[in-house]
Amino acid sequence: MALSGRVLVYGGRGALGSVIVSSFKSKNFWVGSIDLAPNELADGNIVVKPGSSWTEQEDEIVKNVDTLLGDNKLDAVLCVAGGWAGGNAASKEFIKNADAMWKQSVWTSSIAASVAAKYLKEGGLITLPGAQPALEGTAGMIGYGMAKAAIHQLVKSLAANNSGLPKNATAVAILPVTLDTPMNRKWMPNADHTTWTPLDFIADTFAKWINNEDRPASGSLIQLITKESKTELVLA
Repeated sequence: MALSGRVLVYGGRGALGSVIVSSFKSKNFWVGSIDLAPNELADGNIVVKPGSSWTEQEDEIVKNVDTLLGDNKLDAVLCVAGGWAGGNAASKEFIKNADAMWKQSVWTSSIAASVAAKYLKEGGLITLPGAQPALEGTAGMIGYGMAKAAIHQLVKSLAANNSGLPKNATAVAILPVTLDTPMNRKWMPNADHTTWTPLDFIADTFAKWINNEDRPASGSLIQLITKESKTELVLA
């Protein structure tokens, strides 16, 4: 049976990444995962050394992607790597948390863009993980907001002429409010979970976009607005 296509999931061992890997495997895609630990379901794994510098991580990942793909190209690079940390400017943890957010979100998204420039097919898709709150100020989580705003800017740059992406490629950021993950359920058991976005909705949305169904224009920031357990895609 012929493959449906090839996707690379950056953050493929996290809550969202694991759902995406599983979803695309069930659709007969070759799936590669990049993360701090392997995803056993993936066809190929690239394990990142957390102590490596930004440039070292990029060098190592690009070499490994080259080995995994051979002469093949990717239909999509789906970056869902990231994390969350709070803190305002007066917080003792402000700079420490901002540094962590930059490494977890901006380093990963930038490396995903570098991989896409080299290994995406013409007309392929790269998705990056923005955040709906970062469209405004985020006083209680400044480092997080800064990192996510940088990703929004990166997507705009990737959509511009001479960005380095292959011809007719599409760069999109998804901007969730709160994802329905096990950890969020654990830490916020009393929250209104009907306003949280289900992970399989995102996996299904990515599959549609890869097939050019309702794919947004390149450079789009797509808010994921969930109310009463129904999610809408809203252009920012």
